[in-house]
Amino acid sequence: MVVVALVFAVGAHWAILQSVAWVSMAVTYSQDAPLGEALAKTFDGKHPCSLCKFVADGKQSEKQREAQKPVPKLDLLAAVPRVFLMHPPVPAPADLLAFDYSPPVDSPFLPPPRMA
Repeated sequence: MVVVALVFAVGAHWAILQSVAWVSMAVTYSQDAPLGEALAKTFDGKHPCSLCKFVADGKQSEKQREAQKPVPKLDLLAAVPRVFLMHPPVPAPADLLAFDYSPPVDSPFLPPPRMA
């Protein structure tokens, strides 16, 4: 079922029908003339069979239906306006603002202190 659906969706059914028409025309024309003349008569376009006419009409009506379909326009950029919400700034605690990040100025004890 999936293969048949894909064949019809792609439009390959017209190619299959046209191939069947050409084979049947070549067989029919080769009964009265040599194979070379039968093939020339089959593919010259001057002697279409009823199946060839049906395929041509079907393709033409399919093209007209495709031309009549309105193509929906998708405008994805202006679809929804964006709103950005920002959190209010968080005040820093006063003790962090007063903290001194400079290295200590005092030099360490040269000899380590002794325990008495």
